[in-house]
Amino acid sequence: METWQAILLGLIQGLTEFLPISSSGHLELGRVLLGIDGEQNLTFTVALHGATVLSTIAALWREVWKILRGLFAWRWNWETEYVVKIVISMIPVAIVGFLFKEQLEVLFTGNLLLVGVMLLLTAFLLMLTNRPVKMARIHHQPTYATAFVMGIAQAVAVLPGLSRSGSTIATGILMGLDRPNAARFSFLMVLPPIIGMNLLEILTGDLSTAMYTTLPFWAGVLTAFASGYLACRWMLSLVRRGRLVWFAIYCALVGVIAIVAAFFNA
Repeated sequence: METWQAILLGLIQGLTEFLPISSSGHLELGRVLLGIDGEQNLTFTVALHGATVLSTIAALWREVWKILRGLFAWRWNWETEYVVKIVISMIPVAIVGFLFKEQLEVLFTGNLLLVGVMLLLTAFLLMLTNRPVKMARIHHQPTYATAFVMGIAQAVAVLPGLSRSGSTIATGILMGLDRPNAARFSFLMVLPPIIGMNLLEILTGDLSTAMYTTLPFWAGVLTAFASGYLACRWMLSLVRRGRLVWFAIYCALVGVIAIVAAFFNA
């Protein structure tokens, strides 16, 4: 992989991780268009996700610090309850990660048809968020049930083309969580799983020294961090104003293009 290719993939990852248009799907499209070998796709993808985790912490450092400070007060409070909900949201993705890791790796091989179909599903979920919700149903903090269902959405969103942020934010909104808090919980709930995946890659040796000492690797990671920080702040503002329909239209268009391209490449 050339340095400019890694930078381009890092930019794609950073921007699309927080925008509800599927970072994994766009990375797969980018690799296919750039003709990049898919041998270490999943490992590099995990590293780029790790960079966007750091950008999440940087963008939401006040919220992260408040939660950690309340957690280490060692008493049952709002922050402790919030962390418990994040842990509950991790259960589905942990099950998928431990039991189906090898099956998931097969999906990250430039399968444009799968990416296209999942992008259309992302568009459908985003369109559903435009449905009016009765004020009596809206709550400002995730319930335990909402956290678990958002966790299921996050687990299913490991499929390339199905947006993690789009799926989880849409799920939270459909379950009655207000838009800003749905986005905030969506961004915070991804921190432990991605950090865990990066640690697992390092401990198991999958993230080899030969890979993480190369210039393209760090160029991609740093680009993902910088672009991810900007995208996270922008997305929080967009969700607050309720402008997700444009992302739905975009996902639908790219999904159709990916499906058509898949048939031409068959």
